[in-house]
Amino acid sequence: MRFLLDDEQREFARSLDAMLTAAGTPSVLRAWAAGDHGPGRALWRRLADAGVFALAVPEAYGGLGPLPVELAVACVELGRHAVPGPVAETLAAGVLLSGAGGAAAKEWLPRIASGGAVVSLRPAGHGPYALDADAADAVFTVDGDELRLAPGPGELSASADPARRLFRPEPGGEVVAEGPAVRAAARTAGDWASFATAALALGCGEELLRATVAYVKQRTQFGVPVGSFQAVKHRLADTLLGLEFARPLLYGAAVELAGGTAGAGAAVAAAKVTAGEAGYAAARTALQSHGAVGYTEELDLAWWLRRARPLRDAWGTPSACRARVLAG
Repeated sequence: MRFLLDDEQREFARSLDAMLTAAGTPSVLRAWAAGDHGPGRALWRRLADAGVFALAVPEAYGGLGPLPVELAVACVELGRHAVPGPVAETLAAGVLLSGAGGAAAKEWLPRIASGGAVVSLRPAGHGPYALDADAADAVFTVDGDELRLAPGPGELSASADPARRLFRPEPGGEVVAEGPAVRAAARTAGDWASFATAALALGCGEELLRATVAYVKQRTQFGVPVGSFQAVKHRLADTLLGLEFARPLLYGAAVELAGGTAGAGAAVAAAKVTAGEAGYAAARTALQSHGAVGYTEELDLAWWLRRARPLRDAWGTPSACRARVLAG
């Protein structure tokens, strides 16, 4: 089966690429890591104006979705430019709230779609942490059949990526929805968060490969570019193959999500493990190819290098995803 984007979807990707290139995301990342969320929030509003966060929100609440193919297109571009903030979590919160319904959906979904709210999420079964809870307008937690609004961001935990800050939400909080629909919506939201993270990982890997290819064309040893060495060519080719094999799995999972099929969860898990591993392999190739300069914080690419492994493990580690594929 071939997954080809149509002209409108490709134009959507090009417009996001142009916007994010002009935004200069490395400076936004540095500000976000330092606790200054202003530039990041401004960028989120521009992305919302382009319709990114409306893709996971139903039309009844002011959104455009759910549109998983377009969401994958958007998240690949956001991953390529390392946009900070709880992107996957905010998108998954749209799915969670629309499934849970009630007053919380009416209050928060229009704000998510318009970019007026940054939301983090901690459903049961996906670890104790909520990403960037200090920058979020709301942190939703799911315990059993209860959807709660956390009373505060909680305790900060160490993270490999200083622009991906993990918090353990404070316990308790207001119950905003409850019942069997919450449990079902949380499972679906977990799949969408994993799916969005897979797309972010793929985009991150693509940028790492692009930057590495450009660098090995310029860096010389023994009077020739290091990119001309056979070992370097083979490493880059392996990296490219890994990313290209992940792409059809990602869009295949989008088709499954759009159809609401029983195999959607396994398809998402396959996409997540493949894209996550490919993105992490791209980071390892980039670090080795850049040599000592790859370890310096002054290098903008360091933000992508730090991000690849957390994206690989977030919303489904490789082992957990493989187990789900086998079970599916």
